[in-house]
Amino acid sequence: MTRNRINIEPLYLVFSFLGGLVLLFLVAPLAGMVLNSSGQELVQAGTDSEVQRSIWLTLWTSMAGTMLLAIAAVPFAYLLARKEFPLKTLVLAVVNLPIVIPHSAAGIALLGFISRDSLVGGAGEKAGIHFVGGAGGIMVAMAFVSLPFLITSARDGFAMVPERLEKAAMTLGASPARVFVTVSLPLAWRAVLSGLILMWARGLSEFGAVAVVAYHPIVTPVLIYERFGAFGLKYARPVAVIFLAICLIFFVAFRWVAAGVGAPAWLSRQRAEAGDIHAAR
Repeated sequence: MTRNRINIEPLYLVFSFLGGLVLLFLVAPLAGMVLNSSGQELVQAGTDSEVQRSIWLTLWTSMAGTMLLAIAAVPFAYLLARKEFPLKTLVLAVVNLPIVIPHSAAGIALLGFISRDSLVGGAGEKAGIHFVGGAGGIMVAMAFVSLPFLITSARDGFAMVPERLEKAAMTLGASPARVFVTVSLPLAWRAVLSGLILMWARGLSEFGAVAVVAYHPIVTPVLIYERFGAFGLKYARPVAVIFLAICLIFFVAFRWVAAGVGAPAWLSRQRAEAGDIHAAR
């Protein structure tokens, strides 16, 4: 055992050094941005009504787009995890396509899909929903580029749920819909929640697609770019620091929940029931 330990430790040291370089690469630019912003600049940016409106708009549109798309995306992820069908590989490729294509190109594609002259855009206009230059368009753009994160995470979570538990519940008389709600979803809830968090967080940071579809009302990533182009780094940096801090607070809080801290009581009961079903088999 001592010999193995002596042989392995140098490798861990090398890996730790490489990991430190990676962390430095990630942290150094953000730390530099924070350290180069004075308290007065942060206060001025934080009390700016335009900054406050943009942050609020960014937060709620990303959250709304995430929750609306989740209604269809989570069941779809379950289907991808459980069923084999023709061209499934192609479907999975299409699901992940928004990650690959340039987001400015995604914005142009969406613009043709939700413009006032299109079927979807025209129907939205009649219903009072303005996609181009409106909050609806911002939600669509954010959801389009971030949806793969939810579907992939939820699909992996459902794939980890033992199928024998679902089959056992069905043999006891539960319908497929009830099995999904009472067995599959509770057991995969952390992966689903993680996917929701990732989708929401990715939507917050979207710039390219949003700028094409709805430059105004202005979201915070677009505002940061606009102030950088018009006034320079000094005026853009404090807004970026404030937005980064707010996003970090929400992201850490949501990840804390996803890690299982403070899990609701009903979830524990569902897990116990799933264990009872397995034991009965």
